[in-house]
Amino acid sequence: MTAIRIRLLGQRDYTDTLDAMRRFTERRDACTPDEIWLLEHPPVYTLGVRGARDDLLRVGDIPVVTSDRGGLVTYHGPGQLIAYPLLDLRRLGLNVRQVVDALEQCVIDVLGQYAIRGERREGAPGVYVDRRKIASLGLRVRGGCSYHGLSFNVGMDLSPFAGINPCGMAGLEVTQLNDLGVQA
Repeated sequence: MTAIRIRLLGQRDYTDTLDAMRRFTERRDACTPDEIWLLEHPPVYTLGVRGARDDLLRVGDIPVVTSDRGGLVTYHGPGQLIAYPLLDLRRLGLNVRQVVDALEQCVIDVLGQYAIRGERREGAPGVYVDRRKIASLGLRVRGGCSYHGLSFNVGMDLSPFAGINPCGMAGLEVTQLNDLGVQA
């Protein structure tokens, strides 16, 4: 089994992090160890490759960045755990669906440790608690290697989600660990 490096990066600008993920992915070779980057972003809305500007309702002063990740529109901000798995899928023998499933299962398992039932929705990647979204996913695979990943709402200001149709879904409510009684 190949070791995976975990990098705790603190709070990092989204665009700078996107550039760093792209550089890492472009420069890696068959011997480059896989990494998982854990961090937070300052407030930013991101539009994935299928994102529509119509889903940006009231963004105010929060920057909007067009991204090459899968998915539609989401919000990132302090108090949200971001996990970017930079994995060589070929070496690991994984496909994108397996990575998405594994990321969702990680969140479901964490929620289960707090006796909270997380669930998946058919056709809507992410994790939900009582029909409210707590974690979003969006990946990109280039040359058989993944980047981008998972955002998990922990203890953040959720009000910026009202400025968008999260994941392109009008009226989709979001939640976070703190609102579910978990102080993490």
